[in-house]
Amino acid sequence: MTKFSKSQINQNFDDLHKPLNRLQAITEASRCTYCYEAPCITACPTSIDIPTFIHQIRSENIKGAAQTILSENILGGTCARACPTEILCEQACVRNHDQGKPVEIGLLQRFAVDTFLDADQPHPFKRAEPSGKRVAAVGAGPAGLAFAHRAALLGHQVVIFEAEAKPGGLNEYGLAAYKMANNFAQREVDFLMQVGGIEIQHSQRLGDNLSLAQLRQDFDGVFIGVGLAANHQLGIPGENLPGVEDATNFIATLRQTADKSSLPAGENLVVIGGGNTAIDAAVQAKRLGSANVTLVYRRGEEYMGATAWEIDLARKNGVVILLWAKPIAIHGGDAAAAIVLEKTALLEGTLQGTGNTLTIPADKVLKAVGQKYALADEPSLDLAKGKIWVNERFETNLPGVFAGGDCVHLGEDLTVQAVEHGKRAAHAMGRYLFTISALEI
Repeated sequence: MTKFSKSQINQNFDDLHKPLNRLQAITEASRCTYCYEAPCITACPTSIDIPTFIHQIRSENIKGAAQTILSENILGGTCARACPTEILCEQACVRNHDQGKPVEIGLLQRFAVDTFLDADQPHPFKRAEPSGKRVAAVGAGPAGLAFAHRAALLGHQVVIFEAEAKPGGLNEYGLAAYKMANNFAQREVDFLMQVGGIEIQHSQRLGDNLSLAQLRQDFDGVFIGVGLAANHQLGIPGENLPGVEDATNFIATLRQTADKSSLPAGENLVVIGGGNTAIDAAVQAKRLGSANVTLVYRRGEEYMGATAWEIDLARKNGVVILLWAKPIAIHGGDAAAAIVLEKTALLEGTLQGTGNTLTIPADKVLKAVGQKYALADEPSLDLAKGKIWVNERFETNLPGVFAGGDCVHLGEDLTVQAVEHGKRAAHAMGRYLFTISALEI
């Protein structure tokens, strides 16, 4: 096993992206051409006015830049760290064409938001007059938090019901530690809560000790932003052996462990999957000290859900990526010891096993083959594609119940998209509540 000292491991999980200093930010901001009908705005799911906030940085109006960002995306600090800007706003940047390199929008966004938070200034937004409405949000992840903040701005009283001990959802439990260093997720939640009018109740799980029917009775409106809590399984022999676990659990444990050097890394670790969660797990295992880390994906690299940047990061960290292979069994006595893989191929457009197998050592196997909606015990909600059905206003089939984020069939597994869903659902719920009130007069 690769031996890392405690200080080396701490360094391995430090900030992946070094933030810009003031001079670097102003210099980078000067590269923006302040486009008319800027394509970067269209590419941003939350429609941040990117040229304006960059111009504000260039003119050293950092507070104004932060307010421009946060007015559209209250979790702009996390999104600057974790969202794939390389395939969103930066890919759309016109500087790709004339300079071969986009403006570093993500780093500039982080600079503006972090500088504002570091200044410990009052919350930049004020609530409207009390609406007299009391609304609930289920889930304190990106969608639920964005909904709660916008609903509070509209004058509603908001109660968030959260299953875990900390708010933040994916931002707190699901992102690689080196993307969210220095407890940033909780710092951002603390900032968001400063708007007032929001209460969070923990250890509240929908379908367990929390009932949607009761919420509908107790509140004027309900927003569901529970994400995707259940993991798909491999369905192969040996899957339940000790040493085999979901990659999401592995990542959450890493995030919640202060002394990461106390965690066992595994000598030969195998990750099954091709998305960003698989990459996060593999890279973190390598940085934790696993000697051999192999990521196995059943198709070719061009089919992987992870971005090209993330795949390159894995290789730079020493992760071996094994393509066109699928697991068919995990072997071991008291614990996992090896994994059997079958080579795959596309035959007449269908992925099939070839019959050729190989066995590699694996004392730890992490499953990252996707997540699914897990509230089958709430049958009153209509589903689409295995997730909650919503219309274009984020209304479910139940009057007064809205939903957004990864748990709805419109979800795209992006923090920034979940934020946009929550924001838009809050406005839609506001219109619904006052339409209903007017009808009752």
